[in-house]
Amino acid sequence: MSTRERIQTPYLSPEDELDITLRPRRLEEFVGQSQLKEQLAVAIEAASARGEALDHVLLAGPPGLGKTSLAQIVAAELGVAFVATAGPALERKGDIAAFLSSLEPRSVFFVDEIHRLPRALEETFYPAMEDHRLPITVGQGAGAKVVTLPLPPFTLIGATTRSGLLTTPLRDRFGIQARLDSYSHEELAAIVTRAARILEVELEAGGALAIARRSRGTPRVANRLLRRARDFAEVRGDGTVSAAAAEAALALLEVDELGLDRLDREILRAICERFGGGPVGLSTLSVAVGEERDTIEDVYEPYLLQLGMIKRTPRGRAATTHAFAHLGLAAPPASASLF
Repeated sequence: MSTRERIQTPYLSPEDELDITLRPRRLEEFVGQSQLKEQLAVAIEAASARGEALDHVLLAGPPGLGKTSLAQIVAAELGVAFVATAGPALERKGDIAAFLSSLEPRSVFFVDEIHRLPRALEETFYPAMEDHRLPITVGQGAGAKVVTLPLPPFTLIGATTRSGLLTTPLRDRFGIQARLDSYSHEELAAIVTRAARILEVELEAGGALAIARRSRGTPRVANRLLRRARDFAEVRGDGTVSAAAAEAALALLEVDELGLDRLDREILRAICERFGGGPVGLSTLSVAVGEERDTIEDVYEPYLLQLGMIKRTPRGRAATTHAFAHLGLAAPPASASLF
């Protein structure tokens, strides 16, 4: 199997395949992000009318908000091929050359986690994005020469959860830059309702709202909780995901009314109880809860910050009075005076 095939055809678990099934296929099916959808609709229509490739697009935002889905929708709306890979999978210039040289005209080339692209490879994209050409060095030493391969016009769509890690030269080459926002409860309820129709699940409005309120503003989480609520309703109920069935299923999953799971609460308890509300260093917190530092920082911390449960300080993470209140603890006077 070639490098290109290995990158493009990863193993998909049944859960991954189901996630793909639930993704919207067209802009009108995509719920939320109304401003971004309007921007893309105008750009797509204009590019199609001119017969040109769409300008390069950078989509930023936390995981699970629909960056990959939007990239696939853009390709579908343009009626062009969609080719996908991920930043960490591109290890050599040859990997990039294998993709770019085989693209069809106006194709969408999607690079997930583009911030993890090795810096040494970024320069390979510069002439490809701007001039549709790819310089390749043939040979070594004094006999080496540079051969320039012409490329068809294409659209690079980069997705990133940490746009601050992108270099300025790469970021500036994206003509369309957007950040996806968290979803409202009403938008998530609509997403869950659509997913329930695809899965042929009986879902009541109360059940949809109960799931939406605990989904951390993220469609991927909402769809995952719907599947677990469906399992609970089929095994412990009559198959209908009502408000009561959804809340019972989520209680079994240890997801509380704010969408915090067991590890979220362990992080808060560690800061509040073991370290007196903080501040505590991220490495120390990682050891205290038995989770990787990067996982805490990238997966758990953003939502806790969004809820106002923790605060970043120069000396580490500190709990706010909201965190103490949510855990049913009394905030120490020193901690209360800080916030």
